[in-house]
Amino acid sequence: MTAHQILLVEDERWVRTALRKVIEKSGMPFKIAHEATNGMEASDWLSGNEVDLVVTDIRMPVMDGLELLKEIRSRRMRTDVIIVSGYDDFSYAQEALRQGAVDYFVKPVEVDDINRCFTSWLGRLPRAALRDDGKQPPVEDMSPVEQVLYRIANDPQSPMTMAEAAASVHLNPSYFCKLFKQKTGRTFTDYITETKVAEAVRLLEKTSLRVSEISARLGYTDAAYFTHTFKRITGLTPSDCRRQIEGVKGAARL
Repeated sequence: MTAHQILLVEDERWVRTALRKVIEKSGMPFKIAHEATNGMEASDWLSGNEVDLVVTDIRMPVMDGLELLKEIRSRRMRTDVIIVSGYDDFSYAQEALRQGAVDYFVKPVEVDDINRCFTSWLGRLPRAALRDDGKQPPVEDMSPVEQVLYRIANDPQSPMTMAEAAASVHLNPSYFCKLFKQKTGRTFTDYITETKVAEAVRLLEKTSLRVSEISARLGYTDAAYFTHTFKRITGLTPSDCRRQIEGVKGAARL
């Protein structure tokens, strides 16, 4: 499992540079695969390339972010779109949400914004661990690490430990730990934590469970520690995250 690929679309070079640095500073498993200066350039590049996310400014020459979003949807591309807007462009951001954008940033974009948005996006991912070609191989044909990733993806609330994961694929824990880091770029503990936080975001968005109930469901015996962990990764408390999600949903309905 490699970092999720991003196409960054912004006509102002200094803003692209600032966004790239903020994304890198977040420490989340996302990587900018390509940069474009307007929607037309981005659309042309997407004709021969695939990414997981398009992060695009909404006001640009030649083709703006809203038109790019419509183009991506009309071509049924397998990519999600996040809009970047200024305060004066909020009505455009609302229209983008209605057209299918999954989220939006308001300039200036901070690390907390990136963490909250990307964690929310991770929480929307399918529960199955898919290969790059989108096809799920039989479990017995997967590598040991892929088998563990598959189990985690299909049961993100499981309190699996590294030792249990290694035992499940009949490997020495230290060797398994090394293989896991090579495959994912993350330690097993960090990966499990990020997965649980992403699942927490999904539960905050899709259910009315209290934070303490979500904490317990994810295997945390101390709700305060869960909140601390959640905030360390997303930059928000679970309650603040739920309020932001509800705010985005409300904007999309306007």
